[in-house]
Amino acid sequence: MGANVATVIEPVVGRTLRQIAWSRLRKDRVAIGSMIILVFITFIAIFGPLISNWIGVNPYDFNTELLSDAGSLPLGAFGGVSLAHPLGVEPLTGRDILARLLYGTRISLLIAVSATIITVLLGTVVGVISGYSRGRTDTILSRFMDITLAFPLLLVIIAMSPVIEQRLQTFGLPPGNPSRITTLILVLSVFGWPYLARLIRGQVISLREREFVEAAISIGSSNRRILFRELLPNLWAPILIYATIAMPALIGAEAALAYLGISVVPPTPTWGSMLQESVGYFTVDPFYFFVPLTMLLAVVLSFNLLGDALRDALDPKSGRH
Repeated sequence: MGANVATVIEPVVGRTLRQIAWSRLRKDRVAIGSMIILVFITFIAIFGPLISNWIGVNPYDFNTELLSDAGSLPLGAFGGVSLAHPLGVEPLTGRDILARLLYGTRISLLIAVSATIITVLLGTVVGVISGYSRGRTDTILSRFMDITLAFPLLLVIIAMSPVIEQRLQTFGLPPGNPSRITTLILVLSVFGWPYLARLIRGQVISLREREFVEAAISIGSSNRRILFRELLPNLWAPILIYATIAMPALIGAEAALAYLGISVVPPTPTWGSMLQESVGYFTVDPFYFFVPLTMLLAVVLSFNLLGDALRDALDPKSGRH
């Protein structure tokens, strides 16, 4: 008789949706590349002033000796690019473009990230409550979303921004950039949350008929527990995807408002204000225009590509493994 061979059967370990999504995401080179770019931009936003001091440039110092006498254009090729000023200097003022880009990254991302957080919080809470409720509560919240979405966003922001800024100053917020940045965050988030709220409402209407919700109701769970312990954990995938889509939209909105003159107080830079200032010199110094434009395009494109990758990775019906 031959020797008995013991067969070892490894236990089957189930994977959570998070593990499956991360496994799919790691195989997506575009998503990984987008995340690397976004991490780099975040690093610049956090340590921008330190980097600026380390390389010896300042966003507010005038360097008129680097400008020509006629037209005050930068001396040299590509807008005055040199070892001391790797991205050149601004026409008319001679301020270092790299330093202004580093400082502008912090302001632009601060506005976009803060507005995204408020938008996600408001949209999620209102959407969950509206979707789970029936009758008058759902009707009131749904009509409020529709009314908010009916406002012409750009015109309302232009008209309301000075009023909100003055009101914030009466509440004790310092004039200048503190009140201006707070105003931008508020107006962008107040008119942005209904899009997420309608999405979450539709998801909750589908989830509230599921067995686990009915089981929670049958054992006497409170509405608060059902909303935030049963429904909300099943909504993190669309919330995360929406956040990655909303972030580039808000970055672009801030740049558009800066172009219209509704942004931080000069000489504090943002990507949008740098674009607005560079348009007038496009024909004579196009490099000045393309520097902030390239940064804006890189961030917006990275967020959009990452959002698409997250949507595919979190799709339970996806055929990828």
